[in-house]
Amino acid sequence: MRKSKKMLSRVLLGAFAAMTVTAMACNKKSAEENPSESAAPVEVVEVPELEGYTLLWHDEFSGAAMDESIWSYDPHEPGWTNEELQEYTTSTENVFTRDGKMVLKAIKTTDENGNDYYTSGKIKSQNKEDFMYGKIVVSAKVPEGQGLWPAIWMMPTDESYYGQWPKCGEIDIMEVLGSDVTTAYGTVHYGEPHAEQQGIVTLDSGSFAEDFHEYSVEWEPGEMRWYIDGNLYLTVNDWFTAVAGEDEKEYPAPFNQTFFVQLNLAVGGTWPGNPDETTDFDNAEFLIDYVRVYQKPEYDTNVQKPAKVFKEADATGNFITNGDFSDPSQLGTDLAEGKDWTFLLFEGGAGSAIIEDNTMIIKTDAEGTVDYSVQLVQPDIPMLKGHNYRLTFDCWADEERELITCVSAPNAGWIRYLEDTTFKATTKPQTFTFDFTMTEKDDNKGRLEFNMGNKGSKATIYIQNVRLEEVE
Repeated sequence: MRKSKKMLSRVLLGAFAAMTVTAMACNKKSAEENPSESAAPVEVVEVPELEGYTLLWHDEFSGAAMDESIWSYDPHEPGWTNEELQEYTTSTENVFTRDGKMVLKAIKTTDENGNDYYTSGKIKSQNKEDFMYGKIVVSAKVPEGQGLWPAIWMMPTDESYYGQWPKCGEIDIMEVLGSDVTTAYGTVHYGEPHAEQQGIVTLDSGSFAEDFHEYSVEWEPGEMRWYIDGNLYLTVNDWFTAVAGEDEKEYPAPFNQTFFVQLNLAVGGTWPGNPDETTDFDNAEFLIDYVRVYQKPEYDTNVQKPAKVFKEADATGNFITNGDFSDPSQLGTDLAEGKDWTFLLFEGGAGSAIIEDNTMIIKTDAEGTVDYSVQLVQPDIPMLKGHNYRLTFDCWADEERELITCVSAPNAGWIRYLEDTTFKATTKPQTFTFDFTMTEKDDNKGRLEFNMGNKGSKATIYIQNVRLEEVE
């Protein structure tokens, strides 16, 4: 239920009689409410209690078909969004239950002229199980294959309340690209201009396609927290929304309205790219074991947006920490580690990085398929609107090769404050200098990037003396 801006300081969400629920059939509905399903043999599922929460609704997918008291089909034509190729249908070939799982299946059909056509499944709980605030827990197993894109995400019941996307807000509980099933993403979208914050989890072994994993988000009035298998990997508390040219709406808009859950398996699109001859459509199935939504008995809605904290330059005016690579311990492989420098691999990239003799040394074993497949970054770079900056560094390689540098905005739709700039490293050290003016909103989360993937070379790269400073 939507609350006005003059809502009471606490939202009372009610108490439930029991903290442990026995799920007969596939959800909270009783067999008496669904007599047509009561004859089908079903498994008795014990839904676990969570301390501090009560169970709001759930689906264990133990019925003979999708429970239409909870879910609706969400048909869309190809190209509906993100230049995706699939048609979302109402066919039980694309959406069905099997062995206590919801199955969303992508199907490829080739016509007599050799043209490929794709169908797939998308379901949503809109206008059936909408809610505001809670802990959403989903167990799922993703398919592997180039161009496959499974997602668990949430949108507001009334998308027009604060304005169309992205002003309305979006909560992505999980996305995985079928081309790299070792990596999962959790993201929140909001604002105008479009802004986002994203967390990334890369498995040390195995993949998200080999077994079921549990993806969850704790959504509260002033904070959201993302987990995979109970491990926290992203916390967000500083979103906003606005209409272009107007003041921002009162925090915590747009996430102070009811949302609904949706599940889908996309094919192709601007992010994953299109399927190819390696994509196995016989096994293009997104499996969901359960969806469970819990709520606390009450939530304090008297929340304030935290003030942005901007990192200060060092005594020499350098905004880059450990830019001289004097501390070898400040190099990590996960942004959550909070190191000065982070070495990342995506989309087929393979390699390693070390700091030695005041030098960052990056070895590439596989280039990957995108420029950021092999990437070195420093996060939390302060960027102020109207200020002029100069980036300098020394670089060389074992053989002549190209790489890219930029200052990006991971929390502002990945726009660039310093545009992607390709430069050529030779076998002799050179000093590179790039000047730019920051023209966007103040951002305390800028990111310096060196991107070394998909450049036709695996030559080892050496970087020294990185500086980012303000200039007149």
